[in-house]
Amino acid sequence: MKAKSGFTLVEILIVVVILGILAAIVIPQFTDASTEAKESSLLSDLQTMRSQIELYKIQHNGALPGTQGFNFTQAMTRKTNALGTTNPAQGRVKYGRYMREIPANSWNDKNTVSEADTTPSAPDNSSGWFYNTSNGNIRSNDTVDPNHWYW
Repeated sequence: MKAKSGFTLVEILIVVVILGILAAIVIPQFTDASTEAKESSLLSDLQTMRSQIELYKIQHNGALPGTQGFNFTQAMTRKTNALGTTNPAQGRVKYGRYMREIPANSWNDKNTVSEADTTPSAPDNSSGWFYNTSNGNIRSNDTVDPNHWYW
């Protein structure tokens, strides 16, 4: 009689169980890495925007972006003079572009900025960022994690 070659049902089940156990260990690691990457990107974007706001203040005699006739996005992405205007007749246009564009919030993929002179108590996800025109504070405006609002 010829011996049959191949795997038995028990051998196949053992391999499937081992692969299931390995998948259960590895998949959560990828999920955590994705979350950490988004948080790192958010913190990096906030740090960049905050440093550019400070540079704008220094070059515009203490004035905050968005208070000299432009909104925050325009002030950050256009060249201006010391008065914060783009009119060369009022002084040489030599400051800026502080950013090529406003970065998209990594949690809601919005690159728009809501502006007001007071900070609301919580994010509303209407834009990617919230900018306070009275104190220059910029925050993440996503509702994914309440802690993002306080970074």
